[in-house]
Amino acid sequence: MIIKKVDNSSPKVAKTKSHPFWRWFWFTFLVVSLAYAWYSFYVPSNDIEWVNDITSVQKLNNDSGKNTLIFFTGKWCVPCRIMKREVFADKEVMKTINSQVIPVMIDIDNPNTEELIKHYKVDATPTTIIIDSKGKVIDYVVGKIGKKKFLEMLSNIEPQ
Repeated sequence: MIIKKVDNSSPKVAKTKSHPFWRWFWFTFLVVSLAYAWYSFYVPSNDIEWVNDITSVQKLNNDSGKNTLIFFTGKWCVPCRIMKREVFADKEVMKTINSQVIPVMIDIDNPNTEELIKHYKVDATPTTIIIDSKGKVIDYVVGKIGKKKFLEMLSNIEPQ
């Protein structure tokens, strides 16, 4: 009886280089993906004089006679970032906000803002609210709004 040794190892396959098309395809895909990710999180600076504390705004409100724009946002909120990039960075919007209202940006993740969030019944971000000097809501918008609608909203309020 003759026993033959069986070779169970797989045959070695020579590694071939991938076609240059696929290398360029994946490289381009990576570059485009990184550019899109950067653009999604990029928020340009603006010249709007945002206030972060609502109590100081109430004092300013009584002194200036302006209405108050409250913008509820979160660091994680992508539609908020889009609004900051497309609406608040616009020169016409900046000029209108600084001349007509006292802008307040509220981070909903801040535990100190819970009472304010409950008072205005904010369930989603972005939420944009315009109030008068007595705290009465003049306009209330939930969700991302464009530049045209935002300017329209500001033009519909009457100065005090």
